[in-house]
Amino acid sequence: MRLVMLGTGTFAEPTFEALLRAFPSQVVGLVTQPDRDGVKLRGSSRQTGRGMAVIAAAAGVPVQQPVSINKDGLDALRALKPDLCVVAAYGQILSRAVIETPALGMVNVHASLLPKYRGASPIAHAILAGETRTGVTILRIVPGLDAGDMLAKAEVEIGSGETTGELEARLAPLGADLLVDVVRRMAAGPVTGETQNPALVTKAPKFTKESGLIDWSEPAEVIARKVRAFQPWPTAYTFLHRPGKPPLRVIVTRVGAEPAVRMEPGDLALCGALDVLPEMGLTARCGLPYCHQLPLHELQPAGKKRMSAAEFVRGYLTEAGGRFGPEVVA
Repeated sequence: MRLVMLGTGTFAEPTFEALLRAFPSQVVGLVTQPDRDGVKLRGSSRQTGRGMAVIAAAAGVPVQQPVSINKDGLDALRALKPDLCVVAAYGQILSRAVIETPALGMVNVHASLLPKYRGASPIAHAILAGETRTGVTILRIVPGLDAGDMLAKAEVEIGSGETTGELEARLAPLGADLLVDVVRRMAAGPVTGETQNPALVTKAPKFTKESGLIDWSEPAEVIARKVRAFQPWPTAYTFLHRPGKPPLRVIVTRVGAEPAVRMEPGDLALCGALDVLPEMGLTARCGLPYCHQLPLHELQPAGKKRMSAAEFVRGYLTEAGGRFGPEVVA
């Protein structure tokens, strides 16, 4: 069986390495996103470990990096004469012509328990929605977003403080092992999948940088999930407002996993106000119509490294009156 891998980033790398270990002489090509080059070349913003092209070079596997596989890479893919293509976090929607190129079709390693969370950001959406369990699904690729028959699933529990990056690091090797098993089954004969129930479909579209702006009027648990879901990207952020100083963009990287403390109903303007409490450290007031205190453990001011709440207080809250909110406060 001639195998071609399509993928980019840390979620794809374990799958590619597992294919190379299990089928060293059958992996005949890698298709991955172009390297980023500022604004000159469109590439992938996904997190990378060793790098897909580096892994391929070490194994002697030819690498293709078309800007668009549908337009620029189709002929090269056909030239590889793949029997099966394996896709993991490739980052481009595939045309019917691409999907129909391999003799046995294409299979995808998707980081959710389908039919929930079809789309580009399934892990972050699962955390954001407050899910306690998620997993990996191996599915056939068909025209239509993550709509193909499911060939295998594996389920895990989501840790109470786990971020998207941390959960992805656990799901990636799980998906790799599951994929290898599916490929072995397909090599032995036809494999029947399970049709997805359309009534259970939920979407997980890609986020933008602006998605991370924190709304301090939301409940504390919602803000805490946003902080976890948007690490490492696009990050949950806010702006620090201090008397006589311009707004400062601050990424909130870690908050308390413990329940927020409920206080008396407060003035709406108190949302985002910062308190330094001996028993809780730095907190932000949030969660209308009642005022809660969300513990803030780690923050990153613009242009600076991550720092503890204590370091942030010493450097940026030397005077009373600090408050978080949007860059322009109405």
